[in-house]
Amino acid sequence: MKHVLEFEKPVIKLREEIEEAKKKLATKPSDKLAAQIADMEKKAESMLRDIHNNLNPWQRVQISRHTNRPFMLDYVKHCCEDFTELHGDRHIGDDHAMPAGFATWGGRRVVVIGHQKGRDTKENLLRNFGSAHPEGYRKALRLMRMAEKFGLPIVTLIDTPGAFPGIGAEERNIAEAIAFNLREMMTLRTPVVAVVIGEGGSGGALGIGIADRVLMMENAYYSVISPEGCAAILWKHREHAPEAAAALKLSAQDLSKLGIIDGVVPEPAGGAHNDHYVAAMALKDAVLNAIADLEKLSVSELLEARYQKFRALGKYTEN
Repeated sequence: MKHVLEFEKPVIKLREEIEEAKKKLATKPSDKLAAQIADMEKKAESMLRDIHNNLNPWQRVQISRHTNRPFMLDYVKHCCEDFTELHGDRHIGDDHAMPAGFATWGGRRVVVIGHQKGRDTKENLLRNFGSAHPEGYRKALRLMRMAEKFGLPIVTLIDTPGAFPGIGAEERNIAEAIAFNLREMMTLRTPVVAVVIGEGGSGGALGIGIADRVLMMENAYYSVISPEGCAAILWKHREHAPEAAAALKLSAQDLSKLGIIDGVVPEPAGGAHNDHYVAAMALKDAVLNAIADLEKLSVSELLEARYQKFRALGKYTEN
């Protein structure tokens, strides 16, 4: 069954009526009915556009979690001419929540790393719901070092509610794995472009998010905590998640204004789940443009700009 968000239902209902009308038209042609269908299609497009232009932060969070939304490997399929996945962190094992490998992105050889979710129970169990283990972050860094060695740009696609908080992950030191990545990514001598394609949850996102260019899909979110987690702490109930989403300033639009991210990648009307290909082409172009800009810099300029970028984050006032 197709996943439909509450605010999408009026458009979905109208589209169902259009399909029924088209079936009638096919069996009994009528100029009047054809004109009605044309009017209904214009109305549906207008409704979708109005919804898309007036989304609040909580609605964007819901879209970012949509099960029909393109995931990391969907973008790889559309953006890359080839993808050779590599496995294992050379310490513990492989992590299916963090696919990574060599790819050709718009004619450019790159290393692609990202979080991968699943669309059904079986796939989600394989991908651990997009929550990576320590070996996922260690595998990611292993491939980043390979990219640095061969002079290849790195593209990371972030889509996780957060790193896996289970006992096994704690025993294998998930916090150290993420912290080590944060430090090491600051020193990589090759361009790094990170894109938040869905959920950007806390340290789980940051573990592959230290980049020269940090982009976000239009309906993604990036936050230190989920709206539900924030609501549970501040209001003692998850029902206040919409208020928390607004307060956290977690949308791409807010983070762009605050200077936390470097750009917003547009999505098709209604969200990327409505057209994977269009969303992927926008992402592909944004990444290629970012890589082209970064490759104009020398290694020393790249490292200094990256350092200054993260030093400049945050604002404060003095009394």
